[in-house]
Amino acid sequence: MKKIIVAFDNMHYSAGAMQFVLDLHQLQPVMLTGIFLPAIDYSALWSRSAGAMAGPMFIPLAEEGEAEEIHAHIARFEQFCQEHHIRYAVHKDFFDFTLNDFQQETRFADLLVIGSEAFYKDMGTETINVYLQDTLKHAECPVLLVPELFEFPQTNILTYDGSDASVYAIKQFAYLFPELCDRKTLIIYLNEDPEAVMPGEKKIKDFVCRHFNQCGYLTLHLDARKYLTTWVSEQKGGLLVSGSFSRSGISNLFKRSFVYEAIVEHQLPVFIAHK
Repeated sequence: MKKIIVAFDNMHYSAGAMQFVLDLHQLQPVMLTGIFLPAIDYSALWSRSAGAMAGPMFIPLAEEGEAEEIHAHIARFEQFCQEHHIRYAVHKDFFDFTLNDFQQETRFADLLVIGSEAFYKDMGTETINVYLQDTLKHAECPVLLVPELFEFPQTNILTYDGSDASVYAIKQFAYLFPELCDRKTLIIYLNEDPEAVMPGEKKIKDFVCRHFNQCGYLTLHLDARKYLTTWVSEQKGGLLVSGSFSRSGISNLFKRSFVYEAIVEHQLPVFIAHK
């Protein structure tokens, strides 16, 4: 049984994230923990000083109505789990939640699920807001970003660039979701050089074929920022797997990655795993 965390911000409940969890639960029962995050003390939270990192992750809510909104979301979460017979727990101490608490929770979980459209959407949806970036950065388990409207994956799209990070993400996905490994799987290697070949081609093909039943391989010689987003959008019922988000370079990599566009445009669920 997988231990899954679903995280919501203070004012926005993600029906898409909960639907994806339900779809997974119907394939194999899960244990779900709901975390409801109030307003972030941004300056204190993301300071690189040791003292700030040990301090509160969140500040008390500015309005009493916001607390009422969180409690309404918690009640909705609990009702959903009860109706669908999902084992669950809820973190209700949202006033005192810390960065250490968050990291501990994700350290001992199999997966963190976030509604990519709803998470702190007041910060804007034209880009990946800084709260979502930093949540990905500090999570100590794989993360699944889910748009509000999606088709449950029938195709796994594994991004591969020859790096240990990309192989690590593919491994984590295969180990975590064996129930999805019987579906159509495409491993894509992107390089604008028309002469480029997939690095470690024999080894990666051998590994992927041991875990995925319907394997296809594709080398794309195109500009990722111009064309790959369109290609991804045409893969109906797809799930994108990426490992190209190191903790140190996550912001810069986001700016130049087609995965960024896939998330921002809410095209399909995105699975991200980094060491």
